[in-house]
Amino acid sequence: MSFIKQPTWWQRMLPWLGLAIGIILIDQLTKITIEQRFEFGDVKPVTGFFNVVLAYNKGAAFSFLASASGWQEGFLIAIAVAASVFILYLLARHGHQRLFALALAMILGGAVGNVIDRIVYGHVIDFLDFHWGDWHWPAFNLADSAIVGGAALLMAADIMVRLLPTGIERKLGVVTALVGAPFFLWL
Repeated sequence: MSFIKQPTWWQRMLPWLGLAIGIILIDQLTKITIEQRFEFGDVKPVTGFFNVVLAYNKGAAFSFLASASGWQEGFLIAIAVAASVFILYLLARHGHQRLFALALAMILGGAVGNVIDRIVYGHVIDFLDFHWGDWHWPAFNLADSAIVGGAALLMAADIMVRLLPTGIERKLGVVTALVGAPFFLWL
């Protein structure tokens, strides 16, 4: 008989919500700073391969749907809100699985950060511009970085579970499902 009280779903979720809120705050502060210091289209070279810019994205990842007639705004907000609710559910159930919960918290923070932009500005503010010569990767922001980092952690967790001996996932606290990591890159 164990007298150790197990954490409630809320207690399992709380640290991960704190991380997600931290990501949202840092993301929004960086976007506000860039908005105040740059005009749309401004480019400030930092290195030979990196610029700080002010760009707006009305679409999803890589400006997918950016040229649509406007219907995409509500659609992308709805998808991000639905994904965020699903992530909250997963955090409540699996908050004790550290790697999985870390990945979900990163994705949640990034998704909510970009949803705030869509609701407040009607577009996502991007400002990180990496390039090689004249070829530029699409501009992105810290929320996007958190989403990609979280998706990479989900994939790493899945690979670890598949490569390590059976049963080790319980010791590592890893869930074997990817939970649709590529889907979250669209948020």
